[in-house]
Amino acid sequence: MTSFIDLFAGDITTHLIKLLVMVANTVYSCKGIAERLVTMIKDVQPTIREIQYSGVELSNHRQTQLRVFFEILEKSRKLCEKVLRCHRWNPKHVYHANKMKDLEKKISRFLHSQILLSVFAEVCQLRVNGDRIERLLSEKNGSLLLPEATMEIETVSDQAVQVVGLDLGKRKVKEMLFKFTDTNLFGISGMSGSGKTTLAIELSRDDDVRGLFKNKVLFLTVSRSPNIENLESRIREFVNDGVQQRKLVILDDVWTRESLDKLLSRIRGSTTLVVSQSKLADPRITYNVEMLKEDEAMTLLCLCAFEQESPPSPFNKDLVKKVVDECKGLPLSLKVLGASLKYKPERYWEGVVKRLSRGEAIDETHESRVFTHIQESLENLEPRIKNCFLDMGVFSEDKKIPLDLLTNVWVERHDIDEETAFSFVLRLADKNLLTIVNNPRFGDVHIGYYDVFVTQHDVLRDLALHLSSNRVEVNRRERLLMPKTEPVLPREWERNKDEPFDAKIVSLHTGDMDEMDWFDMDLPKVEVLILNFSSDKYVLPPFISKMVNLRVLVIINNGMTPAHLQYGFSIFANLTNLRSLWLKRVHVPELSSNTIPLKNLHKIHLILCKVNNSFGQTTFDISHIFPSLSDLTIDHCDDLVELNSTISGMTSLKSLNITNCSRITQLPKDLSNLQSLERLRLYACPELTSLPDNICELPCLRYVDISQCISLISLPGKIGKLRTLEKIDMRGCSLFDLPSSLAGLESLRHVICDENVSSMWENIRKVVPELCIEIPEKNFTVDWLDD
Repeated sequence: MTSFIDLFAGDITTHLIKLLVMVANTVYSCKGIAERLVTMIKDVQPTIREIQYSGVELSNHRQTQLRVFFEILEKSRKLCEKVLRCHRWNPKHVYHANKMKDLEKKISRFLHSQILLSVFAEVCQLRVNGDRIERLLSEKNGSLLLPEATMEIETVSDQAVQVVGLDLGKRKVKEMLFKFTDTNLFGISGMSGSGKTTLAIELSRDDDVRGLFKNKVLFLTVSRSPNIENLESRIREFVNDGVQQRKLVILDDVWTRESLDKLLSRIRGSTTLVVSQSKLADPRITYNVEMLKEDEAMTLLCLCAFEQESPPSPFNKDLVKKVVDECKGLPLSLKVLGASLKYKPERYWEGVVKRLSRGEAIDETHESRVFTHIQESLENLEPRIKNCFLDMGVFSEDKKIPLDLLTNVWVERHDIDEETAFSFVLRLADKNLLTIVNNPRFGDVHIGYYDVFVTQHDVLRDLALHLSSNRVEVNRRERLLMPKTEPVLPREWERNKDEPFDAKIVSLHTGDMDEMDWFDMDLPKVEVLILNFSSDKYVLPPFISKMVNLRVLVIINNGMTPAHLQYGFSIFANLTNLRSLWLKRVHVPELSSNTIPLKNLHKIHLILCKVNNSFGQTTFDISHIFPSLSDLTIDHCDDLVELNSTISGMTSLKSLNITNCSRITQLPKDLSNLQSLERLRLYACPELTSLPDNICELPCLRYVDISQCISLISLPGKIGKLRTLEKIDMRGCSLFDLPSSLAGLESLRHVICDENVSSMWENIRKVVPELCIEIPEKNFTVDWLDD
């Protein structure tokens, strides 16, 4: 079945439509026939795709019927090629036009027969009554729709597979429907392949739901290219049936808000449940489909692979668990893998585990039914956002990605601003192509490195890896990625090292690397380099020095202790275009008068690093090395006692973030030189006892965060001079009083503080009436421990 259906949904139908359009545009005598055929085939494509991705093996009889249809389409393709080869006024066009009329009749008969609907019903495991089929078939040129919810699911052995893990989703959606009875629009949302449609079908059959709507439930499949007129007709007939009562319309597979709005205009007075990958309903009344739990995932895979709920004895249960773990609870992946592994020996399973760990498809079926299915969700994205999605393959598996790091990569890779990058995050999150880790401060313009993270399901990451490498020669790839940690670089790279690589973004995942472990690579176009390793010492790849176009360098040690980097900053001598440097859990190389200035470096993030020899108590002027720095973050660096005073010479600095540094006691006295500084974050510095008075001279300061600075008991007396200050976060500060000058903060709009301090701010609000005083709930996080 697979080969024929793949041809329908892929090359045959797509190529045939293109040929028919060309015929309609160039051959007058065949114009009308070609246009009608284009409409017919376009209408049937969504149904063919649903059959293709269902994972259901059709009977031989159904495969034979589809083979006949394929042969008709193939004849149409060959005839179109003959027509186009003829001279524009060739007499043969009359003969060809008659042949096309015959083929049009055959295709029309097939599409309006019971065959295709029966195939679709078999795939969906649905049994429909005779008059329902007759009514569906009478709708000329309409998209084939799932029958209304009056249908019953057949009693087949596969039925158990369909309901695994649905209890939680059913309960939550039913709670919404019964609680918010005055609400007209509800949603089910989730990533492609998460089981949204299966959940919706089960809800349409649920006795409680049907009781709430007195059996008035309509289930329609909208699809990516919907026939709106046909759908509206179905809805009108259902809603205007003469019965005045509450009805439920379930719209499945809705791709755009535009399609939803057109249909909602016909459903006034009824309840609508929209099922979509995108979040189209109010988030408060949308159920986001959750991945299957470990035991549910194991059950589902075993049902598909062994036709029982657990591995048979003596099959290697660890192998089964490894496959389950790679699927990360995604029903589509579990079903397809289970079917592909059916009757396969253990040794084959071992190979599957290895391929999955590399982000590879295990076979053509896995590629076409998982990767291709999920890839469809990328097709409506604009090219820049799709490229940003593909860039996410550079990050480590199962790791939270700091929002700052993600957007920084996009900004430098695609020449967009930070606001646009942030909007791309929202767009991908709305389509469930990434997940924003829940944080009450998300959206705040002053968020920092450890405030907000995003995650991505491993199957989506595997798709990004697959699309970045599939059928592209290694030297021609735009993204050169290692999907997981390996002791050495990939052999494929080494075999092709004598030719330059075109990659613009490179991600390496290695262990302890010394000089002999590296081989030379020519990477002249690289703009982003991400180095992931686990070691207490690490030799930087020597080919870094040749990356003259490098803009972002990220070095992440996933080991337990900070690593020493061999070569230090000397290897950066030729990186004149470097704009962003991220170091995590390493000893920051010592700076000296011999260090080559990085004149274009704008951002430095030092996380869990040893920094004292470079940014701590040293007499060397670091502002000379970083003359253009605008953003400096030092986070969780426990050896920082006193910040280097020469930082005050960084006149371009806009954001200074010293956070979670437990030993720092004071700031440099002359911070007033930072005339461009807009954000000062001193979060969780428990030994910091005071702020220098001269911060009151900063003309651009908009935000101050001194939260969890428990030893800080007062603010500078002249803080009221900060006319641009908009927000102060002082949670966890034990202040005895507030300076009276605060009344002069004419731009201040938001203060976050504890309840015992809020009463003092109430007095300030009398003269600053628009001031918002927020008393947050206690919220302690150990997110950083995940790393």
